[in-house]
Amino acid sequence: MDNDDTLVRRTLAGDLDAFDVLVRRHRDVVYRVAARIVGPNDAEDVAQDAMLRAFHRLQQFRGDAPFKSWLLRITHNTALNSLDKGWRDREAESVDELDLPADSPVDRARAPVANLEAGERRSRLAQKIGLLKPNHRSVLVLRDLEGLSYDEIAEVTDTPVGSVKGRIHRARSELIDLLRNNTYDWELPA
Repeated sequence: MDNDDTLVRRTLAGDLDAFDVLVRRHRDVVYRVAARIVGPNDAEDVAQDAMLRAFHRLQQFRGDAPFKSWLLRITHNTALNSLDKGWRDREAESVDELDLPADSPVDRARAPVANLEAGERRSRLAQKIGLLKPNHRSVLVLRDLEGLSYDEIAEVTDTPVGSVKGRIHRARSELIDLLRNNTYDWELPA
């Protein structure tokens, strides 16, 4: 199995199947990052746009960082641009909005009521994350949900590591405030 750098070189040499392998290898993480920034309704469009941009800009890939980081940078920027361009009004969405991970594999064995409650908690957390400022949401998603290091996030967002740490701190504080102040908002009509 070829590594990403080899596949990039093969693609640049005209082997489109090599780029197809790159797409299949990274499409899930690209989609997850896009969905967690723009929501599931626009995630597919953003993910496809990011992959298309990556293909057209492949000559610009220098190999200084891993291909995945470079691709996530394109995804991150495409997602933020989609929010800026107003592809849709940003509101917190429904249950599986941000595709948050389940608590653990043992969840399946829990009683149906416990699973329902856990799903409700994940849904509420996803809604609150959706209310964060886009720059805060993106770094929080990259760090806490995708598990990227501070250096990788700095590469993806084209931001100094210190700024990344500050944004993550502010994002977590903003999220804590949202959770504290709106714990029981059951979306009742105004």
